[in-house]
Amino acid sequence: MKHIIGATIIVIILTVLVGVLLNTLGLLPDVASLQGRYIDDLFQVHTWIIAFLFALIIGFMLYSIVAFRRKDGDESDADHIEGNNKLEITWTVIPLITVLSVAAIGANTLSKVTAMDPQALEIKVVGQQWAWRFEYPEAGVVSDVLMMPEGQQALLLMESADVIHSFWVPEFRVKQDLVPGITTEVRITPTELGDYTVRCAEVCGLQHTNMLADVKVVTVSEFDSWLASESAVADDPVARGQKVYEQYGCKACHSLDGAQLVGPTFLGSYGRTVTLEDGTTVVADENYLYQSIVDPNSQIVQGFAPAMPQNYSEQLSDEQISDVIAFIKTIKPEEK
Repeated sequence: MKHIIGATIIVIILTVLVGVLLNTLGLLPDVASLQGRYIDDLFQVHTWIIAFLFALIIGFMLYSIVAFRRKDGDESDADHIEGNNKLEITWTVIPLITVLSVAAIGANTLSKVTAMDPQALEIKVVGQQWAWRFEYPEAGVVSDVLMMPEGQQALLLMESADVIHSFWVPEFRVKQDLVPGITTEVRITPTELGDYTVRCAEVCGLQHTNMLADVKVVTVSEFDSWLASESAVADDPVARGQKVYEQYGCKACHSLDGAQLVGPTFLGSYGRTVTLEDGTTVVADENYLYQSIVDPNSQIVQGFAPAMPQNYSEQLSDEQISDVIAFIKTIKPEEK
């Protein structure tokens, strides 16, 4: 009995020490969503189970090393034990009950995380190499920043324009894949005002690590004001074109400062003579730019791979394409 009491004391002490240590390491950023709180509660259950199992193994091992070590001069064999049915049944039943209990807690957590609010704000999320786009259908607004009102559930309907991407904001905890040809969804209720970052958690190509987007959680009144201002149609085609450039992933591949990314820079591109992959040349006029957008593989610039999405003719209207071209025309080198 004294051995059982001694080993139990060590296990309890180790469980507390390891549990407290794991909870003070700061493994996760501060939670900022209602769903994240439910997930953190489940994570706490797992943390203490891990601490206990670690202590159970290490505690009994350390106690046995000290209490049952061979004494000097003792050459006798240890007691031969055939088995213990009660012990074997115990260490089978207890883990089974533990696993089933955790499964029940997990199922309850999942039901809370996916609980539907009939008044949820619907936001369409589009991922493509290598940018995010957020659309607010009811207001007709498209943005490259995910704006969310505090305290209101948002239903994010997710689509991919090319390969598999994965939507992940660490502070919200939830993560959802975007699969080509399928609309997936996730529900998020922000609880903390502030700025966060959307990251792609699925390797999706050369610029995967740069596939980031800003997330802003604001008050309901600030969100309504932003939505109203974004809903107003701009009179300036250049300004509209810049928005398309920012919102439809163009900036991920085409720089404005001369830097060579996946695609040619827009700096000074209009009116320039371009050498194509087959060695021919063409002037980058409006017709060339339009054709490069709607059928990008028809005119590959020499030195660049055919990496541009093929469906911009479906995503953009002719007016939007004209706006983009108007914007490109303004990207000129500074005069010295």
